[in-house]
Amino acid sequence: MSGSTVRGRISTRVGSIAESATLKVDARAKALKAEGRAVIGFGAGEPDFATPDYIVDAAVEACRDPQNHRYSPAGGLPALKVAIAEKTRRDSGYDVLPSQVLVTNGGKQAVYEAFATLLDPGDEVILPAPYWTTYPEAIRLAGGVPVEVFADETQEYLVTVEQLEGARTERTKVLLFCSPSNPTGAVYPRDQVAAIGEWADDNGLWVVTDEIYEHLTYDGAEAVSMPVVVPSLTDRCVVLNGVAKTYAMTGWRVGWVIGPSDVIKAATNLQSHATSNVANVSQHAAIAAVTGDLEPVAQMGVAFDRRRRLIVSMLNEIDGVMCPMPTGAFYVYPQVKGLLNREFDGFTAKTSAELAELILDRAEVAVVPGEAFGSAGYLRLSYALGDDDLTEGVTRLQKLFEASNSR
Repeated sequence: MSGSTVRGRISTRVGSIAESATLKVDARAKALKAEGRAVIGFGAGEPDFATPDYIVDAAVEACRDPQNHRYSPAGGLPALKVAIAEKTRRDSGYDVLPSQVLVTNGGKQAVYEAFATLLDPGDEVILPAPYWTTYPEAIRLAGGVPVEVFADETQEYLVTVEQLEGARTERTKVLLFCSPSNPTGAVYPRDQVAAIGEWADDNGLWVVTDEIYEHLTYDGAEAVSMPVVVPSLTDRCVVLNGVAKTYAMTGWRVGWVIGPSDVIKAATNLQSHATSNVANVSQHAAIAAVTGDLEPVAQMGVAFDRRRRLIVSMLNEIDGVMCPMPTGAFYVYPQVKGLLNREFDGFTAKTSAELAELILDRAEVAVVPGEAFGSAGYLRLSYALGDDDLTEGVTRLQKLFEASNSR
């Protein structure tokens, strides 16, 4: 039109966001299953266990209370905020007040609101890679700039202080830290957590630390909370967590942010306009979860540990695959560069993204390529699925790639 400015239909900010790769893979696997194909999905990080009965019972009871049919405080039910503060003290030794807690609609909202509250346009966030797919998109949505620092399998996927310092500039404001890690399952030892926290503190940086896999560790590994080992950092530290992974509650959508009171107040203001309160029934279920017996969690951990050992053993039988043994979460992150540029079943994959397509099309197995996590040449497989499906799925991979050793 004459004299007018032509504008795009979709904003640049939202149009530049990449679709969640893990959800994309999971959706395609489910669509193929609906078509009658026997697809086995290693894509989504979702425990195959049912939510424990005592948690479901609490939700059923909450449904019957008319008080829960109404709006409640945007920042979370007071009883849940108290329970989260007590749970945090119990599980990690971090002493916080209920006023330092914001209850969110799942962990993803916690991630976004943390960055939206802390970042101004152009602020840089140091992002260790491989990283969870949502981190860089949430940083960009908040106006920030992700600065990737890569640690490969030779470093056990653990970044060093020297690497972090090499990435720091005058625009750096935040370090993102995740241990146990999605996608690698790596767990930082206590001394390395302390060293990284002290480095951040010495340089006046904020730390956003994601602790959602805190209860899923193996082989004596310990999930260490950074503000506990570096107390001087607490005024510039934001802790993210939730019930999804620990209690098999991915669909209940309850996460939280813990931080300095001014940050939590500002993030709560944001949430009051974005979504208002988290569903009250889900919040009551979360109260039951975080105050309840951890025995169901321990039982799930035994199953995950068994599957962890099995999947690593089976993947390492494939010529061209190098799969480290993770010590946390429920993912393996094999390096698969030895499978690239080789012909399998009449097809050659040049990238791990193409390899994932090959695996889905020819073996009917859904995996997530490393490109989604900032590291080409890798695949992520979740072992949070049944033992039989796990064995069948990796067996299909072995057959497709002609495993070097027979089982």
